[in-house]
Amino acid sequence: MPQARTPFEQIALLLQGGGALGAYQAGVYEALAEANLHPDWVAGISIGAINSAIIAGNPPKRRVDALREFWNAVSTSPFGIPYFRHVKYDDTQHQLLNQVRAMGVLLFGAPNFFVPRMPSPAVWPPSSPDKASYYDNTPLRATLERLIDFDRINAGEMRFSVGAVEVRSGNFIYFDTTTHKIGFEHIAASGSLPPGFPATKIGDEYFWDGGLISNTPLEWVLNSWPRRDTLAFQVDLWNARGELPKDMIEVEVRHKEIIYSSRNRAATDRYKYVQKLRIALARVLEQLPEKLRNSADAKVLLAEADDKVCNIVQLIYRARPYEGIAKDFEFSRRTMEEHWQSGYDNARQTLASPEVLELPNRLEGVRTFDFGKDRR
Repeated sequence: MPQARTPFEQIALLLQGGGALGAYQAGVYEALAEANLHPDWVAGISIGAINSAIIAGNPPKRRVDALREFWNAVSTSPFGIPYFRHVKYDDTQHQLLNQVRAMGVLLFGAPNFFVPRMPSPAVWPPSSPDKASYYDNTPLRATLERLIDFDRINAGEMRFSVGAVEVRSGNFIYFDTTTHKIGFEHIAASGSLPPGFPATKIGDEYFWDGGLISNTPLEWVLNSWPRRDTLAFQVDLWNARGELPKDMIEVEVRHKEIIYSSRNRAATDRYKYVQKLRIALARVLEQLPEKLRNSADAKVLLAEADDKVCNIVQLIYRARPYEGIAKDFEFSRRTMEEHWQSGYDNARQTLASPEVLELPNRLEGVRTFDFGKDRR
């Protein structure tokens, strides 16, 4: 049954980057929508930026269908091979099938998303920043412009943020509906991961994928002003925890996981500590005599003090053993369906715990939840 809106002042949906793993986020959103937990703010990096834009750029009743259209479009076989839904494979067969599909993406791209740059005198070697890449993501523009109403995004009904890195300065920047008019370029910039994709030009500057610096928008959302009681669904595609690798393939997989998980648990712990300090500071300031409370020093402290609370609900994709190093660019329909179903099931499991939707004690400040289990 759909649930009533929560006692929180805002619901935030935070979507990490991770390529083909992003179908997991779509499954999470489907479960949230069924529970009537529509976000007031959605923020993303890379593939999370694309999912975020589809959510923000459609009315609530259309969002899941639009996400499904996108993921069906990009997981279509470039060879026209049909998806046999009911065929079952063991892990060894599944791993081999995934590797074959991933090789197809490397050679031919993902339909409606990106295609390889074929060497020719006209385009090779590259002569500009927007062509210096192995793949051309021009097909993505037509796909997103068909699925996203950018006027809806910019109308401000839902706050929207995507992160990218300015290539020349190396600065991390968020394009946010409170400060920018969002267009396709901002979404593309957040997912312009080199050397696969080219830098995206916005104004006079070029931008790369935000995951080069931080693959999660957690800190951007939780530290933004004004602070509010927040129910944050943090949907991560890379698990910071994993097994000790025993061969070179496992080393490469673990390397990716550590880099792109962006130390989310450390960031969460830091936020919990800082918010406890803000709450304590607010309580101390309330007890000061009026003269001291109105002093210049007290006003500086007051600007940082608040008693806002937050639930951070972590939904982390736990990869299956057969997925391997290609899991973020293996765009087959079978794998997309697996990722989507996993996100949906994990979100349903999490929402079955009523404490997730309850305000923390004001003295506690921040609570975190992670009901997922690491696969062994």
